[in-house]
Amino acid sequence: MKSVRENTGRRKTDAPERGPREAREPEAAPSPRPPAEPAPASPAAPADPDKAWAYEVASADADQDLAPVVGKNLRRLRGQRGLSLERLAKASGVSRAMLGQIELGQSAPTINVLWKIARALDLPFSALISMTGGAGTRVMRAREAKRLTSHDGGFVSRALFPFDEPRRVEFYELQLKGNSEERAEPHPPGTLENLIVTHGALELEVGTERHLLTAGDAILFEADKPHVYRNVGPDELRMYLVMTYAEEVG
Repeated sequence: MKSVRENTGRRKTDAPERGPREAREPEAAPSPRPPAEPAPASPAAPADPDKAWAYEVASADADQDLAPVVGKNLRRLRGQRGLSLERLAKASGVSRAMLGQIELGQSAPTINVLWKIARALDLPFSALISMTGGAGTRVMRAREAKRLTSHDGGFVSRALFPFDEPRRVEFYELQLKGNSEERAEPHPPGTLENLIVTHGALELEVGTERHLLTAGDAILFEADKPHVYRNVGPDELRMYLVMTYAEEVG
């Protein structure tokens, strides 16, 4: 089965240009007034709008209470990618000393600093400020799910896992139209597929082996060889698949 290997699509939006406020001329000015001072720039706006990410923006009241959350997330995410502080500092443009202070929860980084770190880690901005990173609860709404569809529309796989972090296990819902099949290329060596049929009848071909499964039947097989999912009935076939890789992907 084709798996979701690509990272979440990054969405960028052009930041609206903000020119200086146009001063209104009073109809009558009895006495001259000193020119008004220009309004200070918003701290949430990045210096270069073209390089800004259009992800979530931290609320204006984000303060030291966020520091331990960012520190914990940064330490976890950096460790998952095997990055030293020195390497992350070079990739992000944020000094090693500052990164160390952030990880220890001793410094609340600015929006611009968080943007730089998120970009270097190839993660959405929210991954650094999320209260539920790592082992926390993640809700994946059906309307927001990532689906892969075969060229003829007969086979659909829906990812049932968060794919914005490295992983070894993936979970899918699979649907196959009646009297149709889906051929899968071999996965990397050591890849396992654990599949259960919940509706319909499946003929699974793995190399030279063939297995017939009906609702409630499950199978575990080595997926590093060509395999075929075949719906032998007229009704739609529904299955759930857990795919385990020998090494982390994503």
